[in-house]
Formats: sequence, structure tokens, C-alpha cells
Amino acid sequence: MQAQAFLQSTPLRVSPLDPIQTHSLPINAKPPSLIATTRRRAVISAVAAAPKREKDPKKRVVITGMGLVSVFGNDVDTYYDKLLAGESGIGLIDRFDASKFPTRFGGQIRGFKADGYIDGKNDRRLDDCLRYCIVAGKKALEDADLGGDKRSKIDKERAGVLVGTGMGGLTVFSDGVQSLIERGYRKTTPFFIPYAITSMASALLAIDLGFMGPNYSISTACATSNYCFHAAANHIRRGEADMMIAGVTEAAIIPIGLGGFVACTALSQRNDDPQTASRPWDQDRDGFVMGEGAGVLVMESLEHAMKRDAPILAEYFMF
Repeated sequence: MQAQAFLQSTPLRVSPLDPIQTHSLPINAKPPSLIATTRRRAVISAVAAAPKREKDPKKRVVITGMGLVSVFGNDVDTYYDKLLAGESGIGLIDRFDASKFPTRFGGQIRGFKADGYIDGKNDRRLDDCLRYCIVAGKKALEDADLGGDKRSKIDKERAGVLVGTGMGGLTVFSDGVQSLIERGYRKTTPFFIPYAITSMASALLAIDLGFMGPNYSISTACATSNYCFHAAANHIRRGEADMMIAGVTEAAIIPIGLGGFVACTALSQRNDDPQTASRPWDQDRDGFVMGEGAGVLVMESLEHAMKRDAPILAEYFMF
């Protein structure tokens, strides 16, 4: 009842025109339809609850690019269209034999290729958690009109990377432990620790791009990406960076990952109906559903974005 009263007393409205909207659209252009299947640019907010907008364009943070790796592929608009259509990417796990697990389904990525984004040697060597991050990060830069040769225009000392992960390079870790048990420490790969720790996704992406601004990782379980976006925006607001690549990456659908969540009774066991198993607010809920992938945003100060005539998608507010 309180929620209904709140919604009735605080009608939703489109945010008033400001430099972001007038910058990204011609004056005589019609605003994008809210029901179109292309990317949305209108910002909807609750009047009573909306935070105050910063006046200093150096402290206002905008989103200029998006990149992802998902069960629906690596294209943001395709991913969004499938969500609007109500399609589910959840299915039975076939990466390994899960027949003896009480949960046998998840959001498993299939057919992922990093061609053109990661060189062959590293593509074979890196954990999927790291591969997803690098591809999503570079695709986000492309979306922000900073792909290819345009990257040379970036002041790399003022650009940072903050991509978090809950589990890190779990496959590399699992394989390393197995190798240690079966073959001894002398056969342990030197990449065991570097590619397993949670900070390596951010580190490798920053090294690849040459970014020398703030660079670290946050791990706060299912809230990781929110913390990363918040921290990245703070770096921009405090004047420590003009641009941040921020987001999250995860690749834990392997035996030890599935087994670990099963052991703490966290997963749904609706193996006969995996596509509707994720129902967090339902009275018949029985656990969550594992997934994997990466989602990354390019965040900039409004001043920086407008100077380079960037495609501004949204403004990031903090309460």
C-alpha cells in the first residue's frame, strides 16, 4: 500500500532538457520513442525522489558507451531487444557433465570468440572472466566513438579502469589446484595466481589500452557492478580522471562454481523449467540462477564528453 501511495504521489516524468539532451540531439529532432526497439535515451525519474543535478560540468558524470558479453551475444541493441521480447538465455549446462548436480542449468555463454580483440596467445591462455572483460571494455569504447585509431586521442593518464568480479578467474584457479594435486608444484603454471586474482581483469584491460588512471577492482558479490559504477563516478567528480571504464565480469559456470553454490543451498533446482526458475519475489522461489558474462560502461565528465562531441546516452546520478 505504501508503494502504491508513493507512485500515485510522485508521477514519473521525462527529465527537463539540459546540455546532455540538446547536445546529443538536433534542436528540431523528435525525441526517440519510448517503445522503439532501438537504444533508449529518455531519462525517466520520480520527481520527489530525484537527486539534485550538479551544476559544474566537470563534476557531472555521463555515460557515453556500453559494451557487453552475454548469453545473447555481444551486441547491446540485440541484447536489449531480446529482453524486451521476454526471451530467456537460461538453459541446461552442457560445458561439463552436470547430471549429478541437483541444479543443472544456468546462463551459460556458448560460442564466444574474441577475434580482433585479444591476440591468439592470450586468447588461449586467459580465463574466460578476463576475456569477457577485455572484449566488453573494448566494445564499450567503440560504442563511445573511441575505437581503433581514435583511442590515440584519449589522455591515457586521465583514463582509468574499474571492472569488478565476484569470483575472479575461477577456471584458472580450479585447474591450478588440480594440477598441483596431480603433478606437484613444479608443474604449476606461473599464470595460476596472476590470472586468478580478482583485480586482474581491470589490470589487463588497462595494460592493453595503456590507461594509467585509477585502476583496481571491487568485489562485493552480487552488488559488485553498482559499487564499481559508484566508485568510478567519484573518481571523475573528484577530478582524478576524465574517463573511466567501469563494470563487472564473471565466468563461474564450471564444476567448482556450481558445486560451491549448490553446497550453500543458494540455487534454484527447477531443472524441468529453467527459463522461469529465476523468480526472486515469488512466494514459491527456491534460489537464484547462475549466469556469466560482462557488462561495461564508458563514463566521462560532461565537460570532457562535450569537448569531444561524444554520443551521450545518459547521465549518472548518485543519491
